[in-house]
Amino acid sequence: MELQKRTVFIVSDGTGITAETFGHSVLSQFTHKFSFDQEREPFVNSPERAKDVAQKINEVAERDDLPPIVFSTIVDEDINTFLRTSKCIYMDIFAACVHQLEESLNTKSDPGIGRSHINATSDAYRRRIEAINFTLAHDDGQFVHDLEHADVIFVGVSRCGKTPTSLYLAMQYSVKAANFPLIPEDFVRGTLPNTLLPHRHKLFGLSINPERLHEVRQERRPGSVYAELSQCKYEVAEAERMMRRENISWLSTTTKSIEEISTTVLKILNLDRKSY
Repeated sequence: MELQKRTVFIVSDGTGITAETFGHSVLSQFTHKFSFDQEREPFVNSPERAKDVAQKINEVAERDDLPPIVFSTIVDEDINTFLRTSKCIYMDIFAACVHQLEESLNTKSDPGIGRSHINATSDAYRRRIEAINFTLAHDDGQFVHDLEHADVIFVGVSRCGKTPTSLYLAMQYSVKAANFPLIPEDFVRGTLPNTLLPHRHKLFGLSINPERLHEVRQERRPGSVYAELSQCKYEVAEAERMMRRENISWLSTTTKSIEEISTTVLKILNLDRKSY
């Protein structure tokens, strides 16, 4: 069945991350019948900018002969008016929640642009930058100092998802995450790398289905021993055996998104962190 195409605008007075995340979640429920072309319009924080975006929306409506879908996190009502009156299906993400809370709390809200994100001069922002720098420096076992400052140290075979999970936790939760590959030499020796032994309580293992690992490695190094299915099966089996022997909590990344993996890690390790 051919999917119907619809245009979607992500409009925000800030970066648009909130609107985009919400929009993707909602639209994912309709991908069995529709494909969505996305237009991002961040920093719509003036009437002039809103007029320009409204004109784009109207032009797309004429071109497609269908009203585009708009997900908005605009908080200024005057700016909102330009967009709401354009030829679109307008999804005001904040409005319904804010109005209901105003009634429940018996208090008017005090709208402000960008309040859902941290300020670049705040302590929270500084902690996030520190976590990102730490995570980048401690990627793939390349830097073994200061591991006592890590919140979590991921271990697992090469290409099982350690790096993207580490970066996601750093960027979203200010978690200082290091990661170390488990390599055939570790399996022959039968022990964890000496560098990790003092930090055993911070270790978390990631694994992956060998067939999926074979596919990923084939894209990176096609035809190599590193990518052979037999090598992948050996490394995954040995890594999981080592994690069980060392009593390291672990999970398979094969069918899980980075968000699911990260949420599980935060819960198991009891890392109570606020998302930004």
